[in-house]
Amino acid sequence: MGDSQEKNGSIFARAEEFLQAFKKGAEFTQELLKENEKLRFKVVQLEEESKSLSQATGAGEAQKELVKKISRLEEEKKELLGRYREVESENRDFAQRYVEIEEENNNLANLYIASYQLHSTMDFKDVLQIILEIIINLIGAEKFGILLLDEKAKELQAMATEGIDKEEIPPVKVGDGIIGMVSKTGESYFIDQINEQEEANLLRPIVCIPLKIKEHIIGVIVIYKLLQQKSKFVEVDYELFTLLAGHAATAIFSSKLYSESERKLTTIQGFIDLLTK
Repeated sequence: MGDSQEKNGSIFARAEEFLQAFKKGAEFTQELLKENEKLRFKVVQLEEESKSLSQATGAGEAQKELVKKISRLEEEKKELLGRYREVESENRDFAQRYVEIEEENNNLANLYIASYQLHSTMDFKDVLQIILEIIINLIGAEKFGILLLDEKAKELQAMATEGIDKEEIPPVKVGDGIIGMVSKTGESYFIDQINEQEEANLLRPIVCIPLKIKEHIIGVIVIYKLLQQKSKFVEVDYELFTLLAGHAATAIFSSKLYSESERKLTTIQGFIDLLTK
């Protein structure tokens, strides 16, 4: 009986130990399951972070590529703008050159017309009128005159004027003042600064051009005032002055000789008619 109780006590003790061990195993298993759940959650978290990081890295690469493309496009844009500016500059140069050529052609045409008109007639009064019209229309003068040299008196006298009366311009001795010196030296005179408000001084023109046949001076053209819309002389004006200095002088001299010869011929013919009657 005593042995049986001891055995039963031993069995209960081992069963108790087993139950305690089982409980500890169960608790350990529960702890492991909890830890495993934590680890799984951590893994999912890490996977999400990895995916986000991967996406961010991919976006960064795409962004870098986009930046490179933008940079290339900016360079192309700069190159195109540079070429556009060059073409635009060339176009402006061509346009400016075209305007200059057009102006030169007009100037040459005006010079040709002026030269043709000067030699289109042998009538002395018509030649003087043509010179006046050239100075008005092509040079743009408002007040001016043509003075011719009286060889015997050695003085210049007004033969045709515009804007003023011939009688207002006094005779000028060769060598006296601006007009007289131009008639003596044959050198053209131009005022440095044109003052539109200043009253015209008949002995101090703003321009004085000698009328020359080779070195022989037959008179001068004096300009006292320009038209209101003209404030200065341009290149073509000086070319016209040069043309007038030579061609106008030749036209005046030729027409004057022709008129005198016609007058003499008429006188001689009248005298012959009287003798033959």
